[in-house]
Amino acid sequence: MIDPARRRQMTGMTVYVVVAFAILFVRLLPLSPGRVAMPGPDVLLCLTIAWVLRRPEQVPVLVIAAVFLIEGLLMLRPPGLWAAVVVVGSEAARLREQRWREQPFLLEWLRVGMLVLGMMMADRLVQAAFFVTDAAAPRPPLGQALLHVIATVAAYPLVMVAARWLLGLRPARPGELQDSRF
Repeated sequence: MIDPARRRQMTGMTVYVVVAFAILFVRLLPLSPGRVAMPGPDVLLCLTIAWVLRRPEQVPVLVIAAVFLIEGLLMLRPPGLWAAVVVVGSEAARLREQRWREQPFLLEWLRVGMLVLGMMMADRLVQAAFFVTDAAAPRPPLGQALLHVIATVAAYPLVMVAARWLLGLRPARPGELQDSRF
């Protein structure tokens, strides 16, 4: 028989991967052809950070890396760059998860906003440092990237509520946590 804690961990990880691929599937659908004036939020990033802050044992770092590597390949981004940035950002959030758990949600939201902004800036700086350009999908201007960050940060509370009600994602109790980064 499998240990109940391990079963919860594997179930949570499976649900995360299935929801992540559902989000990727919807993003790949041609629902709005042409140029979009206002960029939408990165729901997958919001869900990942929310999951890391609520149930860190259910999303190991390798699962996050694999999901975002696949997303980067499907979205024609530089292979592995955004995945590496998300891994570093999610691990930074994971290390502070215990302290953030005891803080009010507004403070968590502010910290997540700063984390998302830092992740976007790190991605843009690395692309600029290595002259990463693509004629087929050029890098968006800084203003549009900042609008994307604002939309992502604004969507974070909605993703949290949806994850709580639809997926049952609740904060871990102190006795339920176990270290499973790998």
